[in-house]
Amino acid sequence: MSSERQKTDDDSSSESMSSTRKDGESSSDASMSQSSSHMNSSQARESHGSATESSRAYLDEEVIENLVVSCINKNSPLQLIRSLGAIFSSTEAVAGSFRARAVTPIDLLLRKAPQKDLRNLTKEDLRSLEGDLDKDEDSSCAGKETPPEIHETDVDVMGLRRSVKQLFGVDDPQANKPKNIFPVFEPVNNALQTLATSLKIDLEITTQREAIEDIIRIFVIVFEVMCIAPAEFLEGALTRMCSAAANLPTWAQARLAWIWARNCTPILRPLLESLQQIITLQVIPTMIPVQDNEAIVNATKVMKIVYYADILAGEVDPVQLREEDAPTGVSGDEDLEATARWSFDDVKFTSTAKADPLAQELGVQPVDSRRPFLPLSEFYNESLSDTIEMDYDYLNYKNMHMDEKNMNRKFCFMLYSFILTPATKTLALYYDSRIRMYSERRINLFTTHLSGQTPNPYLKLKVRREHLIDDALIELEMITMENPKDLKKQLVVEFMGEQGIDEGGVSKEFFQLIVEQIFNPDYGMFINQDDTNTMWFNSTSFENEAQFTLIGIVLGLAIYNNIILAVNFPKVVYRKLLGIRGSFPDLEDWNPKLFRSLKAMLEDDESDMEAVYMQTFEINYQDVFGNVLRHELKPNGRDIPVTQETKKEFVDLYTDYLLNGAIERQFSAFRKGFRMVTDESPLALLFRPEEVELLVCGSKEFDFEELQAATDYDGGYTAESQVIRNFWEIVHALPVEAQRQLLEFTTGSDRVPVGGLSRLKMVIARNGPDSDRLPTSHTCFNVLLLPEYATKEKLKRLLLKAISYCKGFGML
Repeated sequence: MSSERQKTDDDSSSESMSSTRKDGESSSDASMSQSSSHMNSSQARESHGSATESSRAYLDEEVIENLVVSCINKNSPLQLIRSLGAIFSSTEAVAGSFRARAVTPIDLLLRKAPQKDLRNLTKEDLRSLEGDLDKDEDSSCAGKETPPEIHETDVDVMGLRRSVKQLFGVDDPQANKPKNIFPVFEPVNNALQTLATSLKIDLEITTQREAIEDIIRIFVIVFEVMCIAPAEFLEGALTRMCSAAANLPTWAQARLAWIWARNCTPILRPLLESLQQIITLQVIPTMIPVQDNEAIVNATKVMKIVYYADILAGEVDPVQLREEDAPTGVSGDEDLEATARWSFDDVKFTSTAKADPLAQELGVQPVDSRRPFLPLSEFYNESLSDTIEMDYDYLNYKNMHMDEKNMNRKFCFMLYSFILTPATKTLALYYDSRIRMYSERRINLFTTHLSGQTPNPYLKLKVRREHLIDDALIELEMITMENPKDLKKQLVVEFMGEQGIDEGGVSKEFFQLIVEQIFNPDYGMFINQDDTNTMWFNSTSFENEAQFTLIGIVLGLAIYNNIILAVNFPKVVYRKLLGIRGSFPDLEDWNPKLFRSLKAMLEDDESDMEAVYMQTFEINYQDVFGNVLRHELKPNGRDIPVTQETKKEFVDLYTDYLLNGAIERQFSAFRKGFRMVTDESPLALLFRPEEVELLVCGSKEFDFEELQAATDYDGGYTAESQVIRNFWEIVHALPVEAQRQLLEFTTGSDRVPVGGLSRLKMVIARNGPDSDRLPTSHTCFNVLLLPEYATKEKLKRLLLKAISYCKGFGML
């Protein structure tokens, strides 16, 4: 900062601080009193050193209150406006403002019980408060190995918050202070814009950690100000401040995320909403790709810091739950070619995708989030998701990986996937799988042409409907033995003895039939849990690991080929697929009754565990045949009773056995097959566990109004045609089961795609005049062929008959 600018700031600050501190006190006395107050409030001020710095103006709660009182008494805002303008435009002044003193037990008491009478405070109260303070400090890291100072700040956040509310006239019932009656938005907004410009320049040229720490302090202060102040900051100071904050180095972003998570949770929602508004306002009128809009890009980068602060402020799984072989990527150099003695154990997975630098710095991944402070769905921006061209964004993503040293790389929202809706992220996954399919097809055509072999550009499965499971598993096993890379080709299914070219519809039926059979409890690989109506791995299954690997391949192929399955797994399965071991909270969805029982045990701090529960470290359970099996959770567990001291250990061991240990053999093989298909894709980059479930099973919102609004018409039909109006009246009156049958008849699947039925783009085409012909369909293209029936009753009768007998393409 130039010396001229410093002199101007000092002069302005000196003039603005020559105000009265209270009624009857002279301006010179007030100036001396303020200087004395700042000199004694914090030893940190001495770090600024010189005599000129001692006269510089800073803000704290007392100064703000005195300025407001003085201006109210004088009925003039001039002094307040000058002071705020001078201080909020100076990096040194803001960095030195609102210095906090060390936290004492008295402060802790005021936080926990602000209405408590301090005169009744006893020594026992102080000891108790000191213990609470120690507990708070010990638990502040939420199980992550981070030094305490990383999430501490010397900003007096509470005082800052009260002062800002007082400045902008925000009602604060807990603060008994005079409310400012003068508008101060304009000078603060202008000053913060000047400050943002200075910060951006400083961050571009500064590498010293101490200097950047001061800048972090400034961001803590100004974002508090902008989140409490009026929304007019959106188009002014907040946009420019995002431009500056986007230049923070990774370690500083992590530091700011920790500070927000531990000290500033009340501003997370208003800050997120403000950033969403900036993006939405920029998206609507833009005529250029959103990746090239600097305001959108900068707001998204700041939102990423808020995103991780939101995760850190909530409940996070400990790092011990991460699997050592969590999904990463399959190396393109790994030789998976067939050998005569090939087995699934020969497949090795190596990492090709780089972890997010901010996640690495924080030591937390989005998949670790158990219960965030704010729902992560609030980070979706639907306007941006509807506007973004995912093909362009995917190209930017691929270019980043191809040329990591290119400094002119385009911004890529796939690396900030928290802001994209699941439907938009599904489109990115679709582009990735289709490009890989085309690549495999070209490679196959090229190599077979050189070798003179018959081209095999597709993953072709020929199966008999009567022996679907056996044929499918044998075909897949042969393919993985000969060349596992063929799994990345486009799937084409042929039912032997039936007419029908697979343009997508036959594959949908294949997956639907194979899921119905293979997840049937009679098949013995999975069991149905009646309480939750979910499928779980049979820990006593007679099938070997290869069979479960092939089932994982089937699930991966469905995702890879953009097909939704009628699979009802508990949520813990998707967490385990992404590399997180099951833990006690997962029991709530897996077995609610057991979860409530164990939770009651954990919360019972008074009972004699040995007398009341009579539980040892040995558990009993039944297999699918009703046989009672026993398992010791620890050596000699049958002789070790569960006590108050060991009940937490018992619950953890019990949970780990049920969700991990008992099915380790089956699930490891299942996940290996799944990863053989999906590991090179950006699946783990884009989707969280609950979104993977949505990707596999589809949406649960079964709204035929959406389908009607998105349907197109052909062959002479329009939305106003009488037969079309009759059709929708009939459909809306059908029970849900019949509606699912209609969906399956038309599209080949009764599942709702991610994003709702509006994503189907169904077409209803005229198929001749009135006749006794049944409606027909092209499931590959979601086309319903409907004759122009003369009456509504005839349409309903023939439509219901058609959807009731829609399996297969007919036997020859």
